[in-house]
Amino acid sequence: MRWSSLKALSFDCYGTLIDWETGLWTALQPLLASAGLDLPRDHVLETFAELESLQQAATPGMRYAELLASVHAQLAEAWGLPPDAALDQAFGASVPEWPAFADAAPALAYFQHQYKLIILSNVDRASFAGSAARLGIPFDAVYTAEDIGCYKPDPRNFAYLIERLQQEFGLAPNQLLHVAQSLYHDHEPAVALGLTTAWIDRRLGQIGWGATKPPKGRPKIACHVRSLADLMALHQRALAEVR
Repeated sequence: MRWSSLKALSFDCYGTLIDWETGLWTALQPLLASAGLDLPRDHVLETFAELESLQQAATPGMRYAELLASVHAQLAEAWGLPPDAALDQAFGASVPEWPAFADAAPALAYFQHQYKLIILSNVDRASFAGSAARLGIPFDAVYTAEDIGCYKPDPRNFAYLIERLQQEFGLAPNQLLHVAQSLYHDHEPAVALGLTTAWIDRRLGQIGWGATKPPKGRPKIACHVRSLADLMALHQRALAEVR
């Protein structure tokens, strides 16, 4: 990967910039308490991942807040609880409360002086607006599942990104680095369309895939680091070598 050839960085948001596993886990506590369940965190996240993926495939045009509410209702049913629309809606509205990773804002502040910064995220506009306030910078473009009409890993998300990159910025796909945590949602479809990707492996050293489904294979990734802080350090070393 040649940093000097890049003009833009696109980011997945949830799992990469926003700690969505902590956000999900925290937002699910009222439901778990109501059910009187003491389930392992990763078991809960893996169950969520399976239900979310099925719902996204079944209703690609559903706004993410509504989709989360639907998944919450399915979890309640699976755990033997009666319907509670208010609790479902509270979970659907929880996205703006999910915390940012500590390294997200500093890394974005660093990269914004050198590249166009773009969001490609599986959410709706209103949910992302709450998260954007935690990230501290204005993005050059924000593309959400609400805009595109489907959810990653549907390749139409990355086709949309490539098209907008050309139309709005006059940039070719080889001038973009896509930065993301999920192999399933991001790296597999992005690499299949010829994009270069950096894997922010937030679960490095942990067993399983947490709140994302496991990938079907291992796509060819240009850069594999544990955090955005590590990605920033890698960029700084590359600049120092050029000088």
